[in-house]
Amino acid sequence: MNVPRLVIAAPASGSGKTTIATGLMRAFTDAGLAVSPHKVGPDYIDPGYHALATGRPGRNLDAYMCGPERIAPLFLHGAAGCDLALVEGVMGLYDGASGQGELASTAHVAKLLKAPVVLVVDASSQSRSVAALVHGFASWDPEVRVAGVILNKVGSDRHEHLLREALEESGVPVLGAVRRARTVDTPSRHLGLVPVAERRPEAVAAVAAQADQVRAGCDLQGLLALAHSAPPLADDPWDPTGIACGGLLPHPAPSRNRGATPPGPPKTTGLWAGVPQGGTGGHKPTTGPHPTVALAGGPAFTFSYAEHTELLTAAGAEVVTFDPLRDEQLPEHAAALVIGGGFPEMHAAELSANEPLRKAVAALAESGAPIAAECAGLLYLSRSLDGRPMCGVLPADARMSERLTLGYREAVAIADNPLAAAGTRVRGHEFHRTVVEPGTGAAPAWGMTHPERRTEGFVQGGVHASYLHTHWAGSPGTAHRFVTGLSRR
Repeated sequence: MNVPRLVIAAPASGSGKTTIATGLMRAFTDAGLAVSPHKVGPDYIDPGYHALATGRPGRNLDAYMCGPERIAPLFLHGAAGCDLALVEGVMGLYDGASGQGELASTAHVAKLLKAPVVLVVDASSQSRSVAALVHGFASWDPEVRVAGVILNKVGSDRHEHLLREALEESGVPVLGAVRRARTVDTPSRHLGLVPVAERRPEAVAAVAAQADQVRAGCDLQGLLALAHSAPPLADDPWDPTGIACGGLLPHPAPSRNRGATPPGPPKTTGLWAGVPQGGTGGHKPTTGPHPTVALAGGPAFTFSYAEHTELLTAAGAEVVTFDPLRDEQLPEHAAALVIGGGFPEMHAAELSANEPLRKAVAALAESGAPIAAECAGLLYLSRSLDGRPMCGVLPADARMSERLTLGYREAVAIADNPLAAAGTRVRGHEFHRTVVEPGTGAAPAWGMTHPERRTEGFVQGGVHASYLHTHWAGSPGTAHRFVTGLSRR
């Protein structure tokens, strides 16, 4: 398949990738192109702005969680029928999973997609040195095609002239020079940008301003021509139906050594000594068509990968979204519940005040129905969050912390649960400033194996709750296991 595409990268975080990438997405969409938006890495928030800019789901391309072999297929699935695909990078161009070389870096994904890279450079404190910087990034890895530069935070006409003059001998064309402008700033707080769903009017205004700024400073025709220079990809598009219905082999062990034999279930010694090996409750398999899976959404629960809903639907479920801040009951005939990540700490008072829904969630859990909760979902299922009552499903209390927990993780399922059989190995990601103080009565969900060994999360009845974010496209069979474990409701 031949999809015109660009990767928008930068030398380092804070250079303005999100501003430029989102502005380009909106500018090309306004010009009448169908634009497919993508984001390297696990981040949920930037894809929300991408979706606002393009009117299409923002999709992640994470080679660590999904595997390098799935990046091009996932890309082609998301970009099907589009005129142009734009991929926003993560961190600096060559920054990947810690200690694992290029894995999951923007450069790695660009090579997997055979995509030209446009480097966004913060030029605010330099002039001629920009040429050395660009030369270094363009020559570091000959397999990465740094094919253009967008100069960001340019101070004046004179400053732009000096930068362009310096780059003339670099061989990398300047495809844009964007001026400093505070009006394009997007709202942010302790974990980065504020999700679109929480401050939509400000987000809409910010995206529109970013597009105006990009149109004024960038060579859109030159960028589009560069995107068309990307060669065809030989891969087949990722197919959620094929994976949900036919790709049910266990997920291979995420090992640094290709071809390594996946280890068996964890032994109950050492790290897991004394850990109760719980099950998934006493619910019966469903026999009815299209059981309803309730998916938490709204401003408090904004973190969800588009592929999760697609996989649940392909496995035979009807996914119905509800807003725990506003809806007092779960969707009608809800037989299972998925609560992803987000910022419940910012909405703890409203979540606590919605007592009817808290009781409905607790009753569903008590029935043994499958419930999958990640990060924010874990907090919501706890007894309390910053002293305010939550659903009380788990014997735990949550609170805000000064410490940021962030990074990729490898883990193994300790007990059979709605998402995985005991011994299943996964790769995931943690990102939170809260802590959960557990009580007694539930088994841990995961045994973390890298970068440190510890237990984490909860398995209790049909509930699987954890801080660990996983991408189900990287774990074939997860959605099928979850749907086939449903009770007839």
